[in-house]
Amino acid sequence: MRLRTLIDNLDYIELVNIEGFYNEIEGISYNSKKTQHDDVFICLTGEHVDGHEYAEEAVTNGACLCIVERRLNLDIPQIVVADTSQVIAQVSDLFYSSPSQRLNLIGVTGTNGKTTVTHLIQKLYEAENQKCALIGTLGNKMSSDDSYHDAKHTTPQAPELQELFYDIYEKSIPNVVMEVSSHALAQHRVDYCEFNGAVLTNLTQDHLDFHITMNNYFKAKAKLFEDLCAGDFAVINIDDEYAARFMEVISSNVNILTYGIKNDADVKAENINFDNTGASFTCNVKGKKYDVKLKMNGMFSVYNVLAAITTALALDFDIENSIRTLETISGVAGRFEVVVNKPTVIVDYAHTPDGLENVLKAAREITPESGNLICIFGCGGDRDATKRPKMGAIAERLADKVIVTSDNPRSEDPQQIITDILAGFKSTNNVIVEPDRELAIKEAYKLANANDIVLVAGKGHEDYQILAHETIHFDDREKVREIFVGE
Repeated sequence: MRLRTLIDNLDYIELVNIEGFYNEIEGISYNSKKTQHDDVFICLTGEHVDGHEYAEEAVTNGACLCIVERRLNLDIPQIVVADTSQVIAQVSDLFYSSPSQRLNLIGVTGTNGKTTVTHLIQKLYEAENQKCALIGTLGNKMSSDDSYHDAKHTTPQAPELQELFYDIYEKSIPNVVMEVSSHALAQHRVDYCEFNGAVLTNLTQDHLDFHITMNNYFKAKAKLFEDLCAGDFAVINIDDEYAARFMEVISSNVNILTYGIKNDADVKAENINFDNTGASFTCNVKGKKYDVKLKMNGMFSVYNVLAAITTALALDFDIENSIRTLETISGVAGRFEVVVNKPTVIVDYAHTPDGLENVLKAAREITPESGNLICIFGCGGDRDATKRPKMGAIAERLADKVIVTSDNPRSEDPQQIITDILAGFKSTNNVIVEPDRELAIKEAYKLANANDIVLVAGKGHEDYQILAHETIHFDDREKVREIFVGE
């Protein structure tokens, strides 16, 4: 990319040392240690780090140009802009020639369910003999049969995201379904992405350490829907308390489709039943009814499937074929994943009050009358502390026995996190406290009988645990198999 392209497209405050600059820009960098020869280095100002302090190192490593928010004392061309966090998305889009404009891009957002819904939609595309790539929490994959490629964030930073779009386009994959996090929306990572459709799963308390208020959290999520244009579609969970507010921000020329269980919707689940084989219900699609028998369980799974069916409706897919496809899917890694039988041990990613309540209710549905529901969970450190007592209260109300342990404590004292959780309990008579997560799972092994259900919540697919001074390998699924069956 030539410098002229940037100058012609960016709203800049000042150009510094630009005369005589003839370099071709070969890459985009925002990490000085990873900067390479002839990269443009963009100085991002984050919560904890100011990229301007690393510009000199970036220049030493080969940066030929810096985009900054304030003029730096460097003998190198600089473009001064008002907000580098917004500009990085525009530069990335320009560098990769606006690849999202050449793709059919669907964004899925919400507090819970994003990962499962994106996987379901990818499967539905493939059932229509269309290629579809997926981007999300577990990584990115070019097809449902592909292995995951690591992702640092649910939604990548703009340079990585636009490069990924370019790669998908080059592979002749026309469709992409992507998890879109509130952080990505607030931090402008998906600016200049042209979405053809957006799906809302739900909005409940999470990430308030970052957004501070639920209103800010809503506004971040709403950006995905505000930017939809004529001919695009929006799929909305009509049962969510924020549904009406989301629908208010959507342009009148966008096709809005709704799904739900409690309220009238374009796609509605009726006559819902659960057993140990999965969920079954009647799916009413604009008046036409279909019997559905899932391998997945829990009310949250019904909602996720409804979101996928409604997306299929928006895409004009064959609904009968879509439903039959969804009936074959067992689930997604770390999402209500049955790891061991007798006792049944389930690993789930639930790490919010709403998420924990949903999976405990789903586990209760399949707990035999002669069995107990045992819940192991903790809360992450350096995150919203107000949800900790709420999750404690939910666990006490819905589980027979609770083991409170550590999640990813990060820089916080694990015992303080546990104290915050215990504040939500009315009584701690049925509570075991064990900060060591492996020992907590061993406590569940001692407690559990063959008819019991054990839910290990909070980390799901994660294969690591973040401690104060190190990140260690820790996979709930591996530990459960090791402790309960000796594998």
